[in-house]
Amino acid sequence: MGNCVPATPGILETPGSLDLEEIMGDLSYDNDNAYSNDTLLDYDAAPCHNSFCPLFQSVAPPFLAATSVAAALATGALLVALAKRPQAWQWPQSRALVAQLALGTALFAALLPALAAGVARGWHLGTGLCRLTHLLWHWSVFAQALLVASGSCGTAWARWDPRSRRLAVALWAAALLLATPAALVSGVAAGTACVRRSVGILAPLYLLHLALCLLLLLLLPAGLLLAALAVPRLRASGAGLAWLFLGLWGPYGAGLAGEFLLQAGLLEPTCGSFQHFDIALGLSEGLGVLHCGLGPLALLLARSCRRDAGAAGGC
Repeated sequence: MGNCVPATPGILETPGSLDLEEIMGDLSYDNDNAYSNDTLLDYDAAPCHNSFCPLFQSVAPPFLAATSVAAALATGALLVALAKRPQAWQWPQSRALVAQLALGTALFAALLPALAAGVARGWHLGTGLCRLTHLLWHWSVFAQALLVASGSCGTAWARWDPRSRRLAVALWAAALLLATPAALVSGVAAGTACVRRSVGILAPLYLLHLALCLLLLLLLPAGLLLAALAVPRLRASGAGLAWLFLGLWGPYGAGLAGEFLLQAGLLEPTCGSFQHFDIALGLSEGLGVLHCGLGPLALLLARSCRRDAGAAGGC
């Protein structure tokens, strides 16, 4: 979350401070597109201290652990409801769609304890498992984004037949493929947490990862919402899931876009801008993490609303 370790290993000097001049030097990824040391801003010859790092290291572990527990309880309740009342799940929240969303949130939540331990005590599982964790993390999120999109634009999940099974395999396979760049740009920085490394803000692999995140976490949900506003029929066919997904992951997608503008030098790089942006990016990613607990609760609430709509006049 955020940019506590914003570049390749070796720039983190103390647990509570980052020298912005060194960071900006590391962000000079190649000679053709880099700032020279002479063009770096003068910050009164004092290093910039990033207060986000100690805040992140103290808050992230309990937050991730608590979210994991809440997600496990909510997903368990959702699975029990699916098993006990299968007839209660009709289009748009069909049983097949809800079961896959539950699988996605369960996969995401299962990774949180390891990430919490890695932030608190350092990641000791190696770069390979770190990349695998990032692969599974993004696979889960991207698969849910694609499932939400498919559930909002048609009746593909109205029944679990060969057509819908082929669609499920295709969506999960596509999400895994789209998550691969995220694994390749992750790593273990200087014996600290398992983080997303800056492999070069203009490196093709990072640009691909950024483009996929913006497409699936920001542009796709926003497009679904615009379509739902324009076509009332879509509004009644599962757009509520898109509203939830956009509300939780949209700010993070916007934060990644802003981070790119800042680190590419398109926005003025100052001590304040870096620190404020780290905090904003960390908070937005934390908001997205909440989806694994709030998503199952929202699905349970949607089923309850439909069940009680006739007697109570709707939700």
